[in-house]
Amino acid sequence: MRGFLAYMRRNPSLGWGIGILAVLLLFSTAGRAFINRDDAYALATTPDLRPQIDQEALAKVGEMTTLKDKLAQLRIALRPLFGTDSQGKSLLASMVLGTGMTLEIGAIAGALGLGIGTLLGFVSGYYAGTVFDNIVTSIVDVVLTMPSFLILILIASSLADPNEMTVTAMGLIVSVTAWAFPTRAIRSQVLSMRERPFVMMAKLSAMSGPEIILKELMPNLLPYLVMSAANSVYSGVMGSLGLQGLGIGDRRQPYLGMIIWWLNYYSAFLRGMWWWILAPVGVIVLLLTSLILVSFGLDEVANPRTRRTV
Repeated sequence: MRGFLAYMRRNPSLGWGIGILAVLLLFSTAGRAFINRDDAYALATTPDLRPQIDQEALAKVGEMTTLKDKLAQLRIALRPLFGTDSQGKSLLASMVLGTGMTLEIGAIAGALGLGIGTLLGFVSGYYAGTVFDNIVTSIVDVVLTMPSFLILILIASSLADPNEMTVTAMGLIVSVTAWAFPTRAIRSQVLSMRERPFVMMAKLSAMSGPEIILKELMPNLLPYLVMSAANSVYSGVMGSLGLQGLGIGDRRQPYLGMIIWWLNYYSAFLRGMWWWILAPVGVIVLLLTSLILVSFGLDEVANPRTRRTV
């Protein structure tokens, strides 16, 4: 723990990234105690309200006798804290729920993409030149040359009812092409390591191929995999924001990308509804910035050439 703190002191980008991400996670989890979930959906309250606190409801908090009633009244007072949109949704409730849902989509897509890419990359790299390796590399080459976002649009829009798309379904769709780049990157790393002395010694010790991959190669590439995880979540979040920004997905749910679609649909820019624009854009910028900073911060761990001493 002491070494990790020392590393963050000399690499502030990692500390800032983790800090911002932790604040967003706290906002999307602990924040649920201060909102009514139904307020994030249409017709929950008065539409087009500017950011404010309901002073009348806030004054009634002290009149409540139980903690449960006080909290319920506080939720009513905080409902228009970030303002409301033209459908009568509380933007505070939408931000709290939408941040968690978008992070969940990114985590699902990132985990699947990196997981499949890790498996294929290690096996293909270690058994380079085999039929399996030729098949994997051919498929990866084809996938990487295709416009991945266009593929996601075609897959998502061709579903029976895109408006019924769940968080898990969106994560699965975004992960369809997310495995290709990790596969190629990890394969290239394994190719450079498979001829090193410690791998040759493992072969002489009669270790099998899977044992060498799990016990020798994978531990050496663990820092790179950790850095790749941040990149994979970033790509998953970007993919989901892109699809939802085009209106693909369940439009009733408060995804961050879907909030962008609705504010464009109701011409929030032309109507001067700055609070409707500022809330989702601010959260998206913070979320993407935190993932980029974490990735940059972990680059020193994954890349020995950039590593510094304390």
